[in-house]
Amino acid sequence: MSIINGGSDARLAVTAAQAGAAVVRDLYGRRLDRYEKSAGDFATEADLVAERAVLDVLRAARPEDAVTAEESGRGGAAGARRRWLVDPLCGTLNYAVRTMLVGVNVALREDAEVTAAATADPFAGEVFWTDGARAWVRRDGDDSELTPAAGSALVDVNLDAPFPNAPGFQAARLLADPGFAERFRPRVISSTLAVAWVAAGRRAAYVTDGHLADSVHFAAGIALCRAAGCTVTGLYGEPLHTGAGGLIAAADPETHAALVELVKRQANAAR
Repeated sequence: MSIINGGSDARLAVTAAQAGAAVVRDLYGRRLDRYEKSAGDFATEADLVAERAVLDVLRAARPEDAVTAEESGRGGAAGARRRWLVDPLCGTLNYAVRTMLVGVNVALREDAEVTAAATADPFAGEVFWTDGARAWVRRDGDDSELTPAAGSALVDVNLDAPFPNAPGFQAARLLADPGFAERFRPRVISSTLAVAWVAAGRRAAYVTDGHLADSVHFAAGIALCRAAGCTVTGLYGEPLHTGAGGLIAAADPETHAALVELVKRQANAAR
């Protein structure tokens, strides 16, 4: 069944993410134009071309849906029930210096819930995807269900600004806490591909500050973690997108509880 003739939103998310990933892979290593966005932030030609490829797939299949895309912004009705969130190249700086740690994120928000999402790894040839209820990884056309696992003790932490909860929470201070070092081993790949890795059992947890509601960067990864059965909250254990914001996505409740305790301890020390 073709996507346009009634394929599911989840399959559409996969197809769109794969279209973006093909562009990212094809343009890798070439001399690419850069487009400055703000201090220390830029897009490359690959970001723009990959985004067009993703949007072409989505608009051909769901022309009435609204879209928010990293480079081109918002399109469609402001209050649309269905809105696609697109990050065509998460890890632009990695990509610009020829580091193959990037993801292509596509998610569909219906009302307040993300009901379909995909994160494609252009270089591993994998797509992590969910229909909102279960989550899988697709390799060579075969799907395997995602199984979170905390055994690695690897925790990916987002060290990129902004840090809206500073000084109560600063990611670098979390890594310096002796309690963190006793239990966990830090990793920083600087791409939300790492959030998908939590769902897949390749990371024990992911931690970031920030306000993430309707985030083109995080929507797909959060949906994958939830569907895979991870424990997902804001920084202080509150429901996601409430309170102080931020994200702790952990493979199991024990890992999550330990990280929340470390974050709260930092906040208490800052008072």
